[in-house]
Amino acid sequence: MENKLSGKVVLVTGASKGIGQGLAVGLAAAGASIAVNYKTDDAGAGITCDRIHRSGGNAEAFQADIGSKTEFERMIDDVGTQFGSLDVLVNNAARTRFAPFYEITEEDFDDVVNTNLRGPFFGSACAAQKMSETGGGCIINISSIAAKMMIPYHSAYTMAKGGLEALTRQLAYELAPSIRVNAIAPTATSTDRNKGYDPDYEEKWARITPAGRVAQVEDYVGPCVFLASDDAGLVTGQILYVDGGWTLQALTPDMSTSDFSKDRHRD
Repeated sequence: MENKLSGKVVLVTGASKGIGQGLAVGLAAAGASIAVNYKTDDAGAGITCDRIHRSGGNAEAFQADIGSKTEFERMIDDVGTQFGSLDVLVNNAARTRFAPFYEITEEDFDDVVNTNLRGPFFGSACAAQKMSETGGGCIINISSIAAKMMIPYHSAYTMAKGGLEALTRQLAYELAPSIRVNAIAPTATSTDRNKGYDPDYEEKWARITPAGRVAQVEDYVGPCVFLASDDAGLVTGQILYVDGGWTLQALTPDMSTSDFSKDRHRD
């Protein structure tokens, strides 16, 4: 994948940790200059940039709450000023706030929808305008297996990710031919956040995944590089499930003992 994205500028939202950090580092390894977005975790964004710099890549951190239209737009302007262009937007930032349906509050709902759907909606509009001025580009949305097969305690999150997939198809139609829009839908993934829900998280999800394991963050890099590259020049409006076959049978482990309390109060 080396140099597949040489000369391209990529903005990855929520890139201070987890999947976003892995995508930022992997896209940089493919030759892209990376705008590393974060909301509050400036230390994590610094780690992402440092990892990229130590590998000889180019990266800069940009603070913004992408759930705010004005902050997202301001960040896109700043990225354009810093790097001279914007070729790829990866809408990765997400909020979960998992809980039984009856316990979801308005605060939970607004937080999840603003980050997972409102942000990508208005951010993509601003980014697409910038891309159109320089000949085009692509947008990659990070969805979830939860948008296809139902998982307990995921009501607000599933709704928002389902909307994100519908938005992916709609924008692919409206923005063609100059801008391609696709989505990647991750499966259960080995991250600190997920392991914090349940110490047996990886073992439980591995047992019900045909591939026999959960995903590592690095599993999403290759698909993301492909969709961002000229190799995917005729690929648009697609939802790529990177799930080890999970959606073939869509079993779920017992989640009744999972601790979602910290999740609902994350920064």
